[in-house]
Amino acid sequence: MNINCNGQLIDLTTPKIMGVLNLTPDSFYDGGKYKDTASILKTVATMLEQGATFIDVGGYSSKPGADFVSEFEELNRVIGVVKLLIEEFPNCLISIDTFRSKVAEAAVKQGAVMVNDISAGILDDNMIATISKLKVPYIMMHMRGTPQTMTQLTDYDHLIKDIIAYFGERLQLTKLQGIADIIIDPGFGFAKSIQQNFELLSQLELLQIVDKPMLVGVSRKSMIYKTLQTSPEHALNGTTALNMIALEKGANILRVHDVKEAMECVTLYNQLHKQ
Repeated sequence: MNINCNGQLIDLTTPKIMGVLNLTPDSFYDGGKYKDTASILKTVATMLEQGATFIDVGGYSSKPGADFVSEFEELNRVIGVVKLLIEEFPNCLISIDTFRSKVAEAAVKQGAVMVNDISAGILDDNMIATISKLKVPYIMMHMRGTPQTMTQLTDYDHLIKDIIAYFGERLQLTKLQGIADIIIDPGFGFAKSIQQNFELLSQLELLQIVDKPMLVGVSRKSMIYKTLQTSPEHALNGTTALNMIALEKGANILRVHDVKEAMECVTLYNQLHKQ
């Protein structure tokens, strides 16, 4: 189970870690944290040292009810940073977290090797054709609506079946465009209630029927901190617990804010499955 990142084959049969770099002022956990070059470089250097395979750079907060960000502003937030990271860490595998094809293309031209799209091409009709042209791995997430409307779109006939059908339809489009490397993301926290998030996690292994690598991002999300009656800042222990469950149920990539603790999960998971 390999993906081709600019000529480098990444084996996802061994789980990998994607570190989150949010360049937004309003992200739910780390909004506004990275305000200068030094803090960005220090954070990324630490994530890479701790074992992150990918760094996911995003300039548009996708938390529920997030403010709209113009394409110009999103480009302004991320493109210079992608260029900076490639200059400072030439072997770094950068994912660009965007649902806009122009942002994806600009980031790949600066050195990003993967596109992470919360809308699976639904919010930009040009995205899938752009991915086909760029020939980069594509992470497609399950979501309904937009970050501004998704909390109102949580009615499902059957949650798991509906998610599988969604990926079936989106994968058919990518197949027609000849896109080789696809990763699915079930979209924890996106158009799903807390109860639905746990239902999804409890049956996550059923998504393996899609026959694609799977990314899971539950890091410090409300399904954890609201259940524990705490805050995102105090949700690391809960994140670690659910990350291990996700690995057991088939996750190939964990998208996290805390790389060290996630890598410890992967190390223990790998040791357990050597027996």
